[in-house]
Amino acid sequence: MPDLQIVAVPVLQDNYAWLVFDPETEDAAVVDPGEAAPVLAAAAARGWTVSQAWITHWHPDHTGGIAGMKAAGATVTGPLAEAARITGLDITVREGDVLRLGAHAGAVIETPGHTAGHVCFHFAEAAALFTGDTLFAMGCGRLLEGTPAQMFDSLARFAGMPGGTRVYAGHEYTLANARYAAVAEPDNAAITGRLGAVEAARAAGNPTLPTSLGEERATNPFVRAADPRAFAELRAGKDAFK
Repeated sequence: MPDLQIVAVPVLQDNYAWLVFDPETEDAAVVDPGEAAPVLAAAAARGWTVSQAWITHWHPDHTGGIAGMKAAGATVTGPLAEAARITGLDITVREGDVLRLGAHAGAVIETPGHTAGHVCFHFAEAAALFTGDTLFAMGCGRLLEGTPAQMFDSLARFAGMPGGTRVYAGHEYTLANARYAAVAEPDNAAITGRLGAVEAARAAGNPTLPTSLGEERATNPFVRAADPRAFAELRAGKDAFK
């Protein structure tokens, strides 16, 4: 089975929508289209037709392109727990459900914390994890609707996945996250080294995603937190960090 092809599409200020293409069926999906036009342009430039849109949570910067994607023929799938807050869903999913693109199957994982009904999508055979605003490179989402314990548990859902799993997150927040990580763990040489690499990448205008679960285990203080209390202290520190 050919690997999925995954392309970052920058939208809005610092969001990424992710185009996912199955070469065997020549079918494509998009994860979290904050805008439709850039997604459709990126797909057209590659000769791809986007038949599905997959939504991780209700925030407008992840859902703003739904109407445009539907007008272009896409079926929209999103979390059942947030269906009342997402206009335009055709299919709702919950823990244990499966997304399909050609022969590729992605597990729906409920990850409350950033929002109450947030979901992530894990394509195990393709080693791809779409994390929305749950897990970022060297960071995690703010707790806008959930508790520290919920987000700690949500991040722990990824613990058993292989380190080579690629993480496709919803925002280019890595530089700010790396600067905080260096303060949170000043003696972590892996964080220090990664901060330098991230600074160079952003100075050159290059994206820092995807990351990998292995990188996050080594350099993400929130993933490395020992328990919900330690996680809560880190999250409060990041919220106040300038």
